[in-house]
Amino acid sequence: MTSPQDALDLLQRGAEEILKPDELRARLALGRPLRVKAGFDPTAPDLHIGHTVLLNKMRQFQDLGHQVIFLIGDFTGMIGDPTGKNVTRKPLTREAVAENARTYAEQVFKVLDRERTEIRFNSEWFDAMSAADMIRLAAQHTVARMLERDDFAKRYAAGLPVAIHEFLYPLVQGYDSVALRADVELGGTDQTFNLLVGRQLQEQHGQPAQIVLTVPLLEGTDGVQKMSKSLGNYIGINEPPNAIFGKTMSISDALMWRYYELLSWEASLVDIARMQADVAAGQANPRDFKVALARELVARFHDAAAAEEAIRYWNDTVRAGQLPEHIEEHTIAAPAGGLRIAALLKATGLVPSTSEAQRLLAQRGVRVDGTVVEDRDRVFSAGQELVLQVGKRRFARVRLEA
Repeated sequence: MTSPQDALDLLQRGAEEILKPDELRARLALGRPLRVKAGFDPTAPDLHIGHTVLLNKMRQFQDLGHQVIFLIGDFTGMIGDPTGKNVTRKPLTREAVAENARTYAEQVFKVLDRERTEIRFNSEWFDAMSAADMIRLAAQHTVARMLERDDFAKRYAAGLPVAIHEFLYPLVQGYDSVALRADVELGGTDQTFNLLVGRQLQEQHGQPAQIVLTVPLLEGTDGVQKMSKSLGNYIGINEPPNAIFGKTMSISDALMWRYYELLSWEASLVDIARMQADVAAGQANPRDFKVALARELVARFHDAAAAEEAIRYWNDTVRAGQLPEHIEEHTIAAPAGGLRIAALLKATGLVPSTSEAQRLLAQRGVRVDGTVVEDRDRVFSAGQELVLQVGKRRFARVRLEA
């Protein structure tokens, strides 16, 4: 069996913060499976690898013998999580939430152990709550405390609207921990306030306060913004193998190490440090380590055969036969927020206008590192090196610099 300290050391890999480590060590020493909760609002139907940073941490708890609760916030999804928003978030309908929730449940078992996963919906207890129950819950927190939240405080100071129902979100998320008697709650760094509300409500209900473990928000393929489908800088776990492989190969060398730390199951921190040292000493090509990472991700979300086929496809299309011997090279300055694909195509001269680029994207006539790109919101940033292809015969090799 893994000792409490060894388990804690494992769980601290890639974690942003644990509140509090001594409490977690003590809870791990109890000799019983802990109830480890993480909530997901089904605001979109597809998960991307940014979500798997949290799922990977859940899987670590499972491998240590603990029970994971994958909580689908079908009730909180109708409120709309205000985290990080400077406007009130539009709530989803119950029908949209239910449809997205079904696809979530299908995808999470690409990472989680089905036998050690309890899938719950927070409508189970909130649908049964009366108006009086919700008032009693609201009475357990103050407006002053809510305004300690950075996003609420900024909006209030700027004179921007903060709707009353948004104040309910942290309370509702916190009460989920009471209903599930959670020992540990996991979340992104943007969820810290809400997770601490869960600790407070558990104490008020006579339960031991949950340990809070936060994980960092993974940067997207542009290396700048948080991974997001709306920004086009994501790698979806349901995407085809060639797309996952190609997008992974397109990230910058510097970002690769962060992806290794937060996403890899095969490389230990010692392995990663050794790889970095070999690259720094000129004894290894970072591209080879990027291939290994891309192979691992494709194998996890598809299978080993798909990973090998993706490598073959990438070698054939990007590194070998289908590329002309001489490709015009460009060094292009990228702004802090990165360049969208249409602007990048225009800057290389591959297209005369962004409207033409968007037309070609819609027609699947654009490839980046051998992979078809249709998403007009795809963003690229400084540090990336790419091979762009328009149609069958127009190519450009691009290096983006700050």
